[in-house]
Amino acid sequence: MLQPTRTLGALPTTNASAREQEDRWQVPTYSKWPIALAEGRGSYVFDVEGRRFLDLYGGHCVALAGHCHPRLVAALREQAGRLVFYSNVVYSDIRALAAERLATLAPKGLQRVFLCNSGTESNETALKIARKATGRMQVVSLVDGFHGRTLGALGATGMPKYRDAAYPIPGQHAYVPYGDLAATEAAVGAGAACVILEPIPSMGGIRMAPPEYFRGLRELCTRTGTLLVFDEVQTGFGRTGTTFFGENVGVTPDLITGAKGVAGGFPAAVVFVREDLAARMKLGEQGTTFGGGPLACAAIAATAGIVRDEDLPGRARRTGAALAERLGAVAGVRSVSGLGLIRGVNLDRPAKPVIQALFDAGILVGSCEADPHQIRLLPPLTLTLEEAEPFVQALARALAVPATAAV
Repeated sequence: MLQPTRTLGALPTTNASAREQEDRWQVPTYSKWPIALAEGRGSYVFDVEGRRFLDLYGGHCVALAGHCHPRLVAALREQAGRLVFYSNVVYSDIRALAAERLATLAPKGLQRVFLCNSGTESNETALKIARKATGRMQVVSLVDGFHGRTLGALGATGMPKYRDAAYPIPGQHAYVPYGDLAATEAAVGAGAACVILEPIPSMGGIRMAPPEYFRGLRELCTRTGTLLVFDEVQTGFGRTGTTFFGENVGVTPDLITGAKGVAGGFPAAVVFVREDLAARMKLGEQGTTFGGGPLACAAIAATAGIVRDEDLPGRARRTGAALAERLGAVAGVRSVSGLGLIRGVNLDRPAKPVIQALFDAGILVGSCEADPHQIRLLPPLTLTLEEAEPFVQALARALAVPATAAV
């Protein structure tokens, strides 16, 4: 493999040396796979020793257009040679382009954008907008939803693992089961600031409620003056087979948050804001130093162009449906949930040893703490069925081992 020119010192050349060096200096926050990745191309990543892995995890749903898409790489290189950074205190040609391209992807009526840095920041911003716009404080979210790790977003995160008593979680939050419209209506009451949810939960276990649930949410929020917020940090920009999830069920929310794949792997996020809400916002109500920086905007503009020009939503829809059909025929797979290329493969046994067998076969997939029998698939939307076939075969081999022996 081609190694880049280094000016700060030599890169580690083995997985073991990279692990040792990183563990020595980094605060331990993640349980990591025992590999050090050095390169990526399309649906594949390569470790420092040259081993190739089929990436069906996408760096947690981030590699939307595949690893190192040539258009994305070229855009970042060009912008890095022009201007690396200046803040929102000035106008920017590349920011103007990124905002325009995002607006062309957005649902009608949500074509004003706030650029920021991460999923949790986009959700924090949406919650602030909702509370300011409605004058209400109550937020309704899912009992197993995940919206980020900063304190405001944690307030809307119902998963118990992240609600540590040491953190001063903001009050005035209610949590309801996914798909339970009656419980949501009871929690909203006469009105709340917003209902925020992941249209297809991920960390809480990938599954999808029926279209009637989302239509009921829209009617409930409209009737009570409550804003409907779709957290599309993972599902956005084509992953569900449409550019944004609401197109699948005929529902337009009032705010959409997006991150993960919006810049193809460069840290960036966005809030799509209903235009009348944006018109009521005042200078200084929101802010972010690095949000909308030139490099991020170059990546956003390039990725938005790829989503449009290469029809990534259509590719996700077609490949996802075909892959789900193939997986559903594998003995030991109970069901395949989700939509497009956000999929849960639900097994007849604990997933952990199966995930290990797939790793040993050179395939990266995600686990699910909320459902230990589920494998999560969050691959690049450029994935082809031919590229995914080795995964289907490796999964069949792993599940051919009796379940009692696999535990």
